[in-house]
Amino acid sequence: MKKYNISTKIIHVGNEPDLINGSIIPAIYQTSTYVQNEPGKHKGYEYTRSHNPTRTRLENCLASTENADYCIVTSSGMSSISLILETLPNGSKLLCGNDVYGGTYRLFNSVYNKKIKIKHIDTSNLKEFTRCYKEYKPDMVWLESLSNPTLKISDVNSISKLTKKDKKILVVDNTFMSPCFFTPISLGADIVIHSLTKYINGHSDIVGGAIMLNNKKIYDKLWYLQNSIGPTQSPFDSWLVLRGIKTLSIRMEQHQKNAHEIADFLERNSKILKVIYPGLNSHPQFELAKKQFCGFSGMIGVYINGGMKETKLFLKSLKLFALAESLGGVESLIEHPAIMTHASIPIDDRQKIGITDNFVRLSVGIEYLPDLLNDINEALSKI
Repeated sequence: MKKYNISTKIIHVGNEPDLINGSIIPAIYQTSTYVQNEPGKHKGYEYTRSHNPTRTRLENCLASTENADYCIVTSSGMSSISLILETLPNGSKLLCGNDVYGGTYRLFNSVYNKKIKIKHIDTSNLKEFTRCYKEYKPDMVWLESLSNPTLKISDVNSISKLTKKDKKILVVDNTFMSPCFFTPISLGADIVIHSLTKYINGHSDIVGGAIMLNNKKIYDKLWYLQNSIGPTQSPFDSWLVLRGIKTLSIRMEQHQKNAHEIADFLERNSKILKVIYPGLNSHPQFELAKKQFCGFSGMIGVYINGGMKETKLFLKSLKLFALAESLGGVESLIEHPAIMTHASIPIDDRQKIGITDNFVRLSVGIEYLPDLLNDINEALSKI
């Protein structure tokens, strides 16, 4: 299936018709255990925490989307991150972007900070990154394809040349872009992770994570940890993701189309101070975005012309954009990072990276564009 486009792979890989009865939609193996022929001799499956046929189908599908040989599906995006960190020996050094998802920041600095030395820098500044990388000598580098929430872009190809030279691990969280618009492994990343909760599933009805990679040694270690600790995804949730991912390509195109139009509209509105969208000429890494990605996704960062009062009024006045955490579903969502997704980051650190009281993050859905524009315009008129 490697020769096929992702739009074909997401429909067919892992979704092969049932070999026994020809069912075009594979059955859900909603089981916890499996009968063995004799002690220690089974048919490839012994316990669903370890393996499950439905989850195997999903892992095969996801691996194909990122051009990876292996995939591990987990119970959440955060559990995927935890498994990766568990592969590091005590005292390891991690170099990470200073503008990452609040849950990632909390996990790094409140849970693993006693095991791992963590340093945060602006990874979108390649010159600064290179200097710090050579001085700090990290064992692992952690990037987000689009940083959450201020949408900075790091040069994955250039950074991977540094890490590969030193045989260090480069991890890229590709949740914001999806494999439709970016495949970090093709630019040298060693590990790619996704929160399946977001674009890949696309329907805001499951929580899950995935790790994709080509290194069998690391894969074996990750699988051993997952089997030992237990953060696996249920068969039913795996089936739902297999169902949701079939429309990923067409959904991402509509997310992108709507987001680009909305970003352009907001940039021309006097009640908006600044718009951050990788598809706009005004984005600081616009040229890198065009070179590195094949699309710009549906995430927008916006600074309201005002303070907390005006920002809250705008958020309360929206009708179609639901005020909620998460992103990547077919419905449009909006949130206030300083209060919601990134509240665990100390206020001084938040403000340094641009998460201020007047900053909001939009996850643009696939609704009828004029309706979304009218909703935003009416809410802004209340300020």
